[in-house]
Amino acid sequence: METTLYNAAMALTLVTSLWVVGRHRTVASAIAAGCGLVSLACLLAIGLGAERFASVRLLAFGLFLHTGFLLAGVAVILRKGSRWFAIAAATACLFLELVAADAFLIEPHWIEVTHVQIASPKLGRPLRMAIVADLQTDSVGDYERKALELVLQETPDLIVMAGDYIQEWNESRRAAQQARLKAILKQIDFRAPLGVYAVRGNADSPDWEKAFAQTEVTTLDATASVDVDELRITGLAMKDSFLTSLLIDDDDRFQIVVGHAPDFALGEISAELLVAGHTHGGQVRLPWFGPIITQSEVPRSWAAGITKLGPDKTLIVSRGIGMERAAAPRLRFLCRPQIVVVDLVPAGQVSNLP
Repeated sequence: METTLYNAAMALTLVTSLWVVGRHRTVASAIAAGCGLVSLACLLAIGLGAERFASVRLLAFGLFLHTGFLLAGVAVILRKGSRWFAIAAATACLFLELVAADAFLIEPHWIEVTHVQIASPKLGRPLRMAIVADLQTDSVGDYERKALELVLQETPDLIVMAGDYIQEWNESRRAAQQARLKAILKQIDFRAPLGVYAVRGNADSPDWEKAFAQTEVTTLDATASVDVDELRITGLAMKDSFLTSLLIDDDDRFQIVVGHAPDFALGEISAELLVAGHTHGGQVRLPWFGPIITQSEVPRSWAAGITKLGPDKTLIVSRGIGMERAAAPRLRFLCRPQIVVVDLVPAGQVSNLP
């Protein structure tokens, strides 16, 4: 309902604005119309948006749809009287629509595989680990299959999954999506020699483990540790991953702590590798600024990528594979979906990447 009201009000304002520009045919009238449209877009988004992501969705309509139409209309109306301003408006319109095409059509499915190497004296042989974060979908299909197949193509010894798999709160629809995900995991034989370990995310329902029942994925709903080979894998309960005062002791093994949110990295975590998702890298990033929204307590510079927290401690926050669903706009900008592959090697040994 709020989307219909928003678009109706913006369309009426757009027609009025173009009428004003057409009547006066001046640059000043075009600027005034633009300022009025933007102001109304922001006010309506704040007033009609039930929560933050709903407001962002409405603002996306205002920016890419209504502002684009306004710029195109201004370019046509002023093409004779103010030629250079009309060219500027047309250029801005083209740029805006190119950004929209990238954000909505290209980047959301343009997966990047990132390779990282970490050396440690606690390791006696090279091991490869893949990080899968935030499948976060309400419609499991070919894209999710492709992402999981890309993981297997990297031939990892170990796979960790950092939460947020199915974002669907309707019980029957969620059950159908869980069944689809489980079917894909079985069909592609999603496994690794040292195991696949999954923790819960905040977009997951309490019955999230059903998606992994009878598969090769080990689910860790409560905080627990598993020793495999030379590694200790500590999976965090969803709520624990948001604790900025979390305490985890050191271990003789190379310890990997996997949580959904990266907030736990602000605690006293005595581990060599900390892994998280949740932020989606911001999903929308701006040049020289980074993610607009991180939904995390960690510094903005930690919200995606690799951060050295000490000489023997590394934080990796994946940008994830999916996107925020429900009321949020389905877009990514300068923030491609990501699979992270980590080569763990003994100190002083260099592995060939990828």
